[in-house]
Amino acid sequence: MWPYPKIVAHRGGGSLAPENTLAAMQCGLDYGFRAVEFDVMLSKDGVPVLMHDPDFGRTVTGIGSVATTLAQDLLQMDAGSWFDARFAQVRVPSYEAVFLFCQTHQIWMNVEIKPAPGFEKETGRVVASLTQELLKTLDLTTAPPLFSSFSFDALLAAKQVAPEIARGYLLDDFEPDWRHALQTLDAVALHTNQKKLTPSWAKEIKAAGYGLFCYTVNAPERGREIMSWGVDGFCTDRIDLITADFAEHV
Repeated sequence: MWPYPKIVAHRGGGSLAPENTLAAMQCGLDYGFRAVEFDVMLSKDGVPVLMHDPDFGRTVTGIGSVATTLAQDLLQMDAGSWFDARFAQVRVPSYEAVFLFCQTHQIWMNVEIKPAPGFEKETGRVVASLTQELLKTLDLTTAPPLFSSFSFDALLAAKQVAPEIARGYLLDDFEPDWRHALQTLDAVALHTNQKKLTPSWAKEIKAAGYGLFCYTVNAPERGREIMSWGVDGFCTDRIDLITADFAEHV
């Protein structure tokens, strides 16, 4: 039900590096993680880049948005200074660049499709199509990536383009129709907020035959608790506290 790594570095390097950057991917690798989660959004000209927020201001300085900015301009933007001056030369990376980095270093990818509002279907289609192309040209050294998203429409579009790439549906909280949603998406797993998960819901998800993945667990004791409920894996910001082999010792 969950053939993937159990402990995943959130946005590359968790709280130790500027999120969704190549520096973050390298940080996770330096801490022994060969499994990462990151967010992918489309530029104005339809190029997938790594970004969590649709608007600038938090991890990228300035006024504007990803969906209204050309890729050539996005890829020159400072994505590291907000975190620490040491990362002033870190730029917004393309999805392709991060994909190739992860393949080179045998890092498994949980690719969260993070569409800007209004671009749900297009983002799902483009990310799925590019992933398909990249997989055809590479000799995979890890398990194939997993798509995840809070956007049902984005995941459905990804399924239509690349049905062979597994999908995990993201929910922040319990929704009564979660089974129907997963069935429609042919999802292999449900991903949810560990703060909202209950033992009874975890039991239902596992009994239904789905993988169960949580975000974002930053305390070892909480990780052990939810895994005792049947949670298969989780992502963490505290890659300095929760090691990549944490699940082997639970």
